[in-house]
Amino acid sequence: MSTTSLNRSESHAPPSNSTSTLLPLQQVSLGMLRLGFGWALFWSGIDKVFGLGFATTPEQSVLAGVSPTKGFLLHGLQDDALAAALLKPLAGNPVADALFLLATVGAGLALLLGVGTRIAAIGGGVLMLNLWFASLPLEYNPFLDQHLFYATAALSVLAFDSGRYLGLGNAWRNLPLVRGNRWLI
Repeated sequence: MSTTSLNRSESHAPPSNSTSTLLPLQQVSLGMLRLGFGWALFWSGIDKVFGLGFATTPEQSVLAGVSPTKGFLLHGLQDDALAAALLKPLAGNPVADALFLLATVGAGLALLLGVGTRIAAIGGGVLMLNLWFASLPLEYNPFLDQHLFYATAALSVLAFDSGRYLGLGNAWRNLPLVRGNRWLI
């Protein structure tokens, strides 16, 4: 292998974890995107748990014994929705409830902190794609709604490892447990 080809291949190597080829404004934008997506998930989850009076009243909260999936799947999901027959039987299922809370509270908190962003972005993105699918047919647009925007945000968080920006991602990735398990980044 010639020196020229060696240098050329080295210049195309992916950036290391400690440095970034992104401009500062791009880094801040990715950090803000992660924080926004994380807050949307986290808030949705804690409102369901505590019934903070926004989308969920205290009487309809998890702490009051109400399933976080039951309201949407039984009353919010239109009977003519493509996914109605598939999703309505999951209403109140303890596994569906746990996965919903894990994807909202757990993934939201991880994204807010910038730790475990790979798993959190995948979980949050899958939740958003499921909510989009559950909403079909859409009321105001034949294809696009906010859930697809959130899923795109999840993809960007995942693709650009945005936990490194405006978060604890750099410190997190240097923990011995995380260094040995790249999927935890």
